[in-house]
Amino acid sequence: MPSNFALKAMNAAHRALLKASFGKLGNEVGGMPSLELTTTGRKSGRPHAVMLTAPVVDGDTYVVVASRGGDPVHPAWFLNLRDNSDVVVSVQSGPRVPMTAQVATAEKRASLWPRVVEAQPVYADYQTKTTREIPLVLLTPKN
Repeated sequence: MPSNFALKAMNAAHRALLKASFGKLGNEVGGMPSLELTTTGRKSGRPHAVMLTAPVVDGDTYVVVASRGGDPVHPAWFLNLRDNSDVVVSVQSGPRVPMTAQVATAEKRASLWPRVVEAQPVYADYQTKTTREIPLVLLTPKN
């Protein structure tokens, strides 16, 4: 499982690549659009941003995977949005858009998981590394 340091380093490297290339590199990773998700810290109340990918995109809904590389604990960003579903998302270095985050229900996850794994088989490997069910989160623009 990746350490907190490794995860933060990967996020910093991704941001640096986007900045150095003026958004020309890093907007897509492994065939998936990258996005910056900003949540509100459940303890601090401060904004926290993380770079993620969306293996499934349905219209204006982006599906992100709270895998943390198959770690036995949920990523902090997931815990934040579980407590406060108001988030801000920038897709492929685009404008920051207020969105709502919704953890997929068991039924919705069952229909989405095969699509996630088809888009990125590594997620199936992550699921085998942990006993927790890896959550899927749907990000949709606020109306």
